[in-house]
Amino acid sequence: MAENSETRVFAAGSLRAPLTAIATDFEKTGTRSIRLTFGPSGLLCDRIVARGEVVDVFASANMEHPQWLTANDWSSAALPFARNELCVLAAERVPITSANVLDMLLDPRWKLGTSTPKLDPSGDYAWELFRRADALRPGAFSALDSAARKLVGGSESSPSLANRSIYAMLIVNGDADLFLTYSTNAQQAVNEVPTLTVVRLPDNLRIAATYGLAVRTTSSPSAQAFAEYVLSPAGQETLARFGFAPP
Repeated sequence: MAENSETRVFAAGSLRAPLTAIATDFEKTGTRSIRLTFGPSGLLCDRIVARGEVVDVFASANMEHPQWLTANDWSSAALPFARNELCVLAAERVPITSANVLDMLLDPRWKLGTSTPKLDPSGDYAWELFRRADALRPGAFSALDSAARKLVGGSESSPSLANRSIYAMLIVNGDADLFLTYSTNAQQAVNEVPTLTVVRLPDNLRIAATYGLAVRTTSSPSAQAFAEYVLSPAGQETLARFGFAPP
């Protein structure tokens, strides 16, 4: 198929399952083929900005990257299209509950895994949690900042796998005992490895993630149509099926 018959989409790795399903449904309408590329939102944004890669639609795990592109005339608007939330994915051996989350995160017995801040919004959300923890328990930020293992989302991190949870794999392999990740990622991990535990953060540590969508101003009408489909009831229903909340 010719390159100009495709709509190229860069999207956060946590969107792999729902956006693949949405693209498949959208293609059935008879419009352009959708070519999806998944990865850490910060790295994908850098590929657009620093490398000048031609992309039609950018779906980020935060609002900051699409807003920056909009402020620099790459897009006319940054639109929120889904919400997620940070949680803790834990190995069976860790006696963690929502009530003792902070104690377990600070316990030196347990290896804490995170995404890479600045390159992956999930890492930025984790460090926001560290700052909130410090307000509750002075010194917590320093301890968590030092202890956190940035295992995914970096330019040299192990690549995510299309049909397997990297978070489940890292815990099963012993690289982490606890992992701060999105609730949708954690649920996929538990589906693969049922002995893992998903623990929701208490209200005073809860971190919400708003996902943003931007369309390149010079893209074809099909790119705008795809973005509108993501925001449509059909697209939102698919996102909800995979655990995302509406914007």
